[in-house]
Amino acid sequence: MSAIQAYVRKTAPRGRDTERVGPFLATYSPGTPHPMLNYAIPDDGARPTPAEIGALTGAYRRRDLLPRLEYFTDVAPDLEKLLVDAGYELERRVPLMTCTPVERVDKPAPAGIRLRAPESSEDFRRMRAVQNTAFGQPAEIGDEEVEQLKTSGRHLLAEADGVVVGGGLALEIVDGTTEVAGIAVLEPYRGRGIAAALTARLTREVHEAGAHTAFLTPGDLGIGNVYARVGYRPAGECVHLSLA
Repeated sequence: MSAIQAYVRKTAPRGRDTERVGPFLATYSPGTPHPMLNYAIPDDGARPTPAEIGALTGAYRRRDLLPRLEYFTDVAPDLEKLLVDAGYELERRVPLMTCTPVERVDKPAPAGIRLRAPESSEDFRRMRAVQNTAFGQPAEIGDEEVEQLKTSGRHLLAEADGVVVGGGLALEIVDGTTEVAGIAVLEPYRGRGIAAALTARLTREVHEAGAHTAFLTPGDLGIGNVYARVGYRPAGECVHLSLA
């Protein structure tokens, strides 16, 4: 678990501004106040003082951002109570699931669905628009975001008759660990096995590229069951806390 948290500390700052505040690494994404893109990560075993928690809160308030943290509970078991005592509230608990090469179960794409890597700027634009739509976010994608996507990891899209209906990505491999994320399928195409096929293909590709551990954090039990079908197993939990 410590290795996975270390992976997040190394990769989360990519494209973000960062700042050390006591036992926290605070990350800020330029140009967006989205809470999922602006959050702090604690050090292993963090037990901050009230003053250090206050300093972290102030760092986000000064930027007109929601003070927020995301971390795996096993690496800082005392932290949640300290944050709650300081006024932070639990947003959600998210299971952490991992998959090794021996656990992986390959799943072919369902009939009529083609999986492939994006090959052009328009491919990246259409894929991200589908992901945003599936997650309830605005579909519009700017040119700058398209260019950032091209260097943000290993991407895979799903097509039905030439129409992009799903997508996902695997982030860079660091010390044999990588994260699979952004698995999304448009509502009319769900329930066909597309998400499982996307996850299985990405997981196979990163294992073949040298990763010994792939991990992900499912947003709900339903998608967690999909990941379980391709070999992912519960390994812990991630908590999201914020101060409204």
